[in-house]
Amino acid sequence: NGAMFLTGVMQRANAQNGNGRVYPKRTLEREVENYKKLISENRALGELDHPDDSVINLKNVSHMVKDVWWDGDNVMGKIQILDTPSGKIAKDLVNSGVTLGISSRALGSVREQSGTTVVEEDLQLICFDLVAEPSTNKAFMYISDAKNRPVITKADKLNRILNDIIGD
Repeated sequence: NGAMFLTGVMQRANAQNGNGRVYPKRTLEREVENYKKLISENRALGELDHPDDSVINLKNVSHMVKDVWWDGDNVMGKIQILDTPSGKIAKDLVNSGVTLGISSRALGSVREQSGTTVVEEDLQLICFDLVAEPSTNKAFMYISDAKNRPVITKADKLNRILNDIIGD
């Protein structure tokens, strides 16, 4: 039906991110489990870019999270790009070769512990937004097939061959 799905790392537990925060796995596990209810109700929406407030604005929605699961300390996810104005921008970016990042939006408090900012138990995960620069290291989304495997395009193969010839 022409739907675009992207898969990748969405969040990471027990590792300091670009904002200096560490999300304890136990806290993140609880919130991921809570978030699965929104997924089952088709209400796990996200925006293109990362607003400062905690409200998901439907006029800015670009995607819907279809699945989340754990791979070690990585929260993996699959999203569907929607046919909304923001979704069309996201789809055009991906079709033009742009790799989109993803970032969680949440409410909660933090505490300082040995020079690290640790997210507290009161964390409330709101959504995952598409961004240019994710705070979680390597939290990028890639085109995927129905089994959540990244799709390797002819352009990807050609780039790999050229990189092998030229070197990094």
